[in-house]
Amino acid sequence: MNPIDEVFERFDRHGGDVYGGERVRQLEHALQCAALAEDEGAPATLIAASLLHDIGHLIHDLGERPAARGIDDRHELLGRQWLARWFGEAVTEPVRLHVNAKRYLTATDPEYFATLSAASTRSLELQGGPFSPELAAGFIGLPFAREAVRLRRWDDEAKVPGKTTPDLAHFRRYLEASLEAG
Repeated sequence: MNPIDEVFERFDRHGGDVYGGERVRQLEHALQCAALAEDEGAPATLIAASLLHDIGHLIHDLGERPAARGIDDRHELLGRQWLARWFGEAVTEPVRLHVNAKRYLTATDPEYFATLSAASTRSLELQGGPFSPELAAGFIGLPFAREAVRLRRWDDEAKVPGKTTPDLAHFRRYLEASLEAG
């Protein structure tokens, strides 16, 4: 199966699943996040990462809302591993780092924590809480950390029930442009 068709199949199968404790579904969240990246003029790889950042939620077998049961599903690592078959680090690293970007932002932006939804606050606890100053300094120096922080901010904004976005097919061109040759 074509890699993009395989990604789309995951959204077809699981895109209607609840997105954590939020009031949007997985596909709605992904489309909103990618649309925000596109609206800001992000490169194709970061738009692709924004669309795919939570793909790990669509491929694990822990059921819906594992965080509500006290389980960190490590979706960022699962997603990165799954996507690395077809995409390079410009896509997979922001996906892998978007959870730690939340930990970074809660440690470095005094106003950020107040913007988190209840579900995101709960998952932050499971994910280790805010970084220490030393970990925050180390994180932001990593390759693709700044892209992950941009993605994280779109991620936090992409939880609006009923928001109109382009459909999944609209973003196919960004995925195609981001595929690794091989």
